[in-house]
Amino acid sequence: MSPALAAAAPAPSEPTALFDGKTLSGWVIEQGPPTAFYVDRGELVVHDSGNYPAWLRSSREYENFDLRGEFFVQGWIDSGIYIHAPLHGRPTWEGVQFKIFHQADEKPSSNSMGSLFPLLAPRKINVRNKGEWNTIRIRMDWPRLQVWTNDELVQDVDLGASPEFRHRLRRGYLGLASLSYPIRFRNLTVEELPGKEQWQSLYSAPEDLAKWNVSDGKPHFEAIGEILRGDGAGHFATKQQFRDFELRAYIRGSRYHNGGVLFRSSGQGNKGRHYEIQLHDVEDAHFPTGSLYHFQRSSYPRIEPELWFPFQLRVHDASCMVRINGETVMQYDRLDNLETGHVELQAHRQGYWTEYKQIRIKPL
Repeated sequence: MSPALAAAAPAPSEPTALFDGKTLSGWVIEQGPPTAFYVDRGELVVHDSGNYPAWLRSSREYENFDLRGEFFVQGWIDSGIYIHAPLHGRPTWEGVQFKIFHQADEKPSSNSMGSLFPLLAPRKINVRNKGEWNTIRIRMDWPRLQVWTNDELVQDVDLGASPEFRHRLRRGYLGLASLSYPIRFRNLTVEELPGKEQWQSLYSAPEDLAKWNVSDGKPHFEAIGEILRGDGAGHFATKQQFRDFELRAYIRGSRYHNGGVLFRSSGQGNKGRHYEIQLHDVEDAHFPTGSLYHFQRSSYPRIEPELWFPFQLRVHDASCMVRINGETVMQYDRLDNLETGHVELQAHRQGYWTEYKQIRIKPL
């Protein structure tokens, strides 16, 4: 930690309410029943019907922010606050989870109250656990993440300097985790801070089709609202070219789908210069999802047919890395082709569709 990063909390500013004390307006229940979260006596409560992986997310995303609120601890409590959680996938691994736990461990660990679960122990544990309200403040101003509980600084981390955190989402949803313990929250507010990320959308709506063209074969790429659906056999290429970049998207495919994401290509599909990241949901395949085709096999990611998963490709000089659902599944550092090229989507066989949404790219 740099000595320049002071431990004192910044001066307060005007917040915006995240919870109206009456309804779940502004929140969405994910991966759980509609009873997983409810409002009682002006407090937001986790119901014991809403076991993991149920969670409650904000209706909109945040990048940098100052979040404040209170949580009530009585008896065994296990929960967490998600920072930069994804729309699909695992919030703890695509974003960050600040762990809420009832136990005041003598020695802080990576799963203690106040940890960045399950990787980084807090500086200290400060929890009132005998039927008492606790204050929480989370200030995210990339790369610095600070957290206070009961006005004591328990986390002060440079996420950009951490191998465990530097490649995670820097913009996402705020969320509350459910493990079926009746934790209560109140007085939740957020102040937005200036954003720093610069992303370019490659596809988010039908008008973005103008950024692409068929580069090889006879694929059928169709814009269905926010979804780009690929079928047939051939390639669909960006008109713009990129050399070093980070690309993110949500992807899903039919069972046994087979396709790929090409990069540094000459814009001729497999017929020209290119590298390909395989999309193929067969664990025992020669090159399964996430592999750098012909060069490096991936460790098979946890994906299921027809379910969205977060896909991340980072290319810089001779290196490339693929992360899927918050896990690094492939790394390679011997790329010979260092030229600028197109990004292409491959459709491999009619009837074995692949869909994409929120395709975005950030030049490095």
